[in-house]
Amino acid sequence: MSEFMDIITASNLTYQQKLIHLAQAAENCEHPIPTTPEFDRLFEADALCDMHEGNAPYRPRYICVDFEKFARQGSEFLRLDAPDNIDDLIANLEIIYQNIPSVTGRPVYCGQLDRIFEPFIADLDDDEVLPRLKRFLNFIDRTVASGYCHANLGPEETRAGRLLLQADAEVQNAIPNFTLKYDPDVTPDDFARLALSTSMACANPAYANHRMLRETYPVPEAGYPDGYTVVSCYNVLPLRGGAYCLDRIKLQNLASMAEGVDHFLDTLVPEATGALLDYMNARVTFLVEESNFFQSSFLVREGLIERERFCGMFGVIGMHECIERLLPGKVYGTDAEANDLADAIMAKITAQVEAAPAVYSEVAGGHFMMHAQAGFGDQLESTPGVRIRVGEEPEVFFDHLRHSARMHRFFTAGVSDIFPVEPTATSNLDALLDVVKGAFAIDDKYLSFYPSDSDLVRITGFLVKRSEMEKFARGEAVLADTSHDGEGNWRANALGDRKVRMG
Repeated sequence: MSEFMDIITASNLTYQQKLIHLAQAAENCEHPIPTTPEFDRLFEADALCDMHEGNAPYRPRYICVDFEKFARQGSEFLRLDAPDNIDDLIANLEIIYQNIPSVTGRPVYCGQLDRIFEPFIADLDDDEVLPRLKRFLNFIDRTVASGYCHANLGPEETRAGRLLLQADAEVQNAIPNFTLKYDPDVTPDDFARLALSTSMACANPAYANHRMLRETYPVPEAGYPDGYTVVSCYNVLPLRGGAYCLDRIKLQNLASMAEGVDHFLDTLVPEATGALLDYMNARVTFLVEESNFFQSSFLVREGLIERERFCGMFGVIGMHECIERLLPGKVYGTDAEANDLADAIMAKITAQVEAAPAVYSEVAGGHFMMHAQAGFGDQLESTPGVRIRVGEEPEVFFDHLRHSARMHRFFTAGVSDIFPVEPTATSNLDALLDVVKGAFAIDDKYLSFYPSDSDLVRITGFLVKRSEMEKFARGEAVLADTSHDGEGNWRANALGDRKVRMG
């Protein structure tokens, strides 16, 4: 019972945070998911990880509700009529957010907000809409209170999109995390510059390569412009569906078990990948067949999510440290031999994942989706996904972007890079826009910027405030629980030392 008492008596957790931690501890008292001896051995060696999803899953990890459909129809279960005006819409959204689960206990997706709001603002002036949007964003920030909550915009320019960017710049919140779906053939430069100006004001939004990502999943029905959402940090998932789970290989620890490169590639990688695939199938089977989530959820009954639009996410982390251990003296991100080995590792894992069947994964063609996983709190020697470790970035910015694009091609369900930039970049937004256009032209999938002197900073993909992390480090309770993960990660992985670009 010591774990429960540690949570109950913690002085740096709020009531809601204690509630979530206690629920996770209780879930972990049961062990219904069968595992193989190979999985157990590699899990014990910390080469495989279940991402603390809980031993007895009773809800999917991530849920991507179709909020546009909700805005059209309301909800019988929540006794909400379809909204007639913007005030009804906001009230309905605020209610449904409180009834959407995830692995964090809070919604990780709050919608494609520009498309949701656009039909409700036609008869209102900007000075009537803007205060409402600011109050709405403050509601999300203060009640969802998790940087893993995400909102989408674009790629089209809309009046609602412009007002949401203006509102976000003014409220200076860490939540929700915004992504602009960007396509140079669709997104006007003026709108893109407004988004970049907002990023320089509040580290939001990040930028997704819509040209590539729109092909990831089929649309849920006729009339939908795309079938994907960006949720949590930067996870690319099916609209009206989501992710059952996200489990990962910790490449750096797997490399520590290797007798050499050949042993790693030919024996350990296939063994670890196969063991994790088996575990994920067992996990998904329990969730679908035994937890009764999909049988009991009003979200399913009302067509706001569909079980057939869920998939599992197969993650990797720690490529930089993996290469460092396999090729001592070679620098990942800079040396050709190191980069070629990383490419070979990802090609090997990806081929095995894409060939393996995944249960209940219709939306992904019966397979798991690849993800460059980010990591938790104070994990040492765990550079997120396939990123280059802080402090070892290439001197030339475009060399960094070219490396990112090379590695991004393996990941269907999310990969990203983060670049602090000189605050003076605010006066040269065209240069920043050229960076986005150039990166996406070579198939970089996702990137984000923040000014190097900003209080709002990106950790692995989510946003936190430095001032909030400092409070938590002093032992004070803070509202956003991602400040906990953020503070540990910021300190342990020296994220404040990221190379500043555009100087």
